[in-house]
Amino acid sequence: MKRYELIGKIANAAVPRLGRRTEVRMGMDEWASYFDPNSPNPLMASQNYTNKSESVPNSFESYVASSYKSSGVVFAVCMARSLIFSEVKFMYQHMVNGRPADLVGGPGLSILENPWPNGTTGELLMRAMQDVDLCGNHYCVREGTNPSNFRLRRLRPDWVSIILTAPPSEAVQSDVAGYVYKPGNTNDSKKWTIYPLDGSKGTIVHWSPYPDPEAQYRGMSWMTPVMREILTDKASTQHKLKFFENAATPNLAVSFSEEVTAEQFKEFKKEMEETHGGMDSAYKTLYLGGGANVEVVGSTIQQMEFKSVQGMSETRIAAAGGVHPAIVGLSEGLQSTSGLNNTSYPAIKDRFDTGTLRPLWRSLCAAYEPLVDIREGTRLWYDTRDIAFLRDDQKKLAEIRQLNSTVMASLITSGFTPESSQKFIVTDDPSVLQHTGLVSVQLLPPGTVADSTKADPKGTDAKADPKGPANTPAAKAKATDTKPPKG
Repeated sequence: MKRYELIGKIANAAVPRLGRRTEVRMGMDEWASYFDPNSPNPLMASQNYTNKSESVPNSFESYVASSYKSSGVVFAVCMARSLIFSEVKFMYQHMVNGRPADLVGGPGLSILENPWPNGTTGELLMRAMQDVDLCGNHYCVREGTNPSNFRLRRLRPDWVSIILTAPPSEAVQSDVAGYVYKPGNTNDSKKWTIYPLDGSKGTIVHWSPYPDPEAQYRGMSWMTPVMREILTDKASTQHKLKFFENAATPNLAVSFSEEVTAEQFKEFKKEMEETHGGMDSAYKTLYLGGGANVEVVGSTIQQMEFKSVQGMSETRIAAAGGVHPAIVGLSEGLQSTSGLNNTSYPAIKDRFDTGTLRPLWRSLCAAYEPLVDIREGTRLWYDTRDIAFLRDDQKKLAEIRQLNSTVMASLITSGFTPESSQKFIVTDDPSVLQHTGLVSVQLLPPGTVADSTKADPKGTDAKADPKGPANTPAAKAKATDTKPPKG
């Protein structure tokens, strides 16, 4: 089979073209055989497979081992992102004339509320954020044939490859044909699971909020651009450790006169390291024999402004993660805000909410929509009302409620229905307002007489009302054709 024929069969299997009366579908076993590096098929060389797939370019395990599990700053930034991100709830949101409206729940969201046995939404979101932080990609598969036995399965991102219909470097039309999951990155194709886009092996979704500019569909970890800063921070921490291990003093240079022999030098060096090395020997008095001269070399931690040097790396790592250092609890962030009760802290929280969390929630909802049953006129959305971290202070909430009450009262006074006025407050959409047709007398043209039938929908005779217009002095004067009494 020629190369272009293979690409055509994959394209027909995953992305059928419009206008074709028939299509030749490729079986899953046949498809897998072409992506097996050990296949005897000469067309399926490993180079061809690499060109038509997008895998994680860096080592997922190295990011976990060298950053997540060994850098306190990286772990703190990841936890600040994950713990708040996982507090959100999934809801349906009605769309009215293309505008978002109210949030409602529904049984179709149960797959996200209980993704696997004993699993919760928070655990699913923690895993999703963890995958994106460390790998830039999150893959999730919905298994099952009907809603009663649906479950989600998270795929380890570095064991997933994105299969394309053509190499991006050779073709303009390079689409996603499916995904291949290789446990342990094994080359044994019998252990692979291939997920085409038609859902025959389960509905798979891919979330990559930070696109990799060198790939067509693959995402990138936010740690990649600041990997040098992470290494610098780890080196600074190691430097502090070595400082205390070496008696918590700066480096010393010991020189001897020419009369000291090599054997005497080795004996003195051994004796000094045994009696003055390590933290237990810190600040001990140093006694030297004749001919020895000690000189301090290097700088102390204070002289190097060590705190400022390490603080800059911490701040850059937090900035790459979209988290202010004050939220993470880093020293520079706390100094800049003079503590968490500073007036600038609410603005910092608002920046983290609107600039980092909400774009991530929005993109995740778009990625997860194929997993749930989307009702007509709705979309999958998130609900942040129960997240304590994002709640405004009570004074600000009271001001907002007072403002909404004033706006609603003004709308009702202007003739809009109370129901539509309330809906406007919730949706901020002027098109939902409905007018009663009644306006203030100041808006009526001069000389306009109010229609009694509009004022009284039941058509009650105004004369029957003892306080109605028929009993006014003007009405009585008109009835008797006399002038109304003065006063």
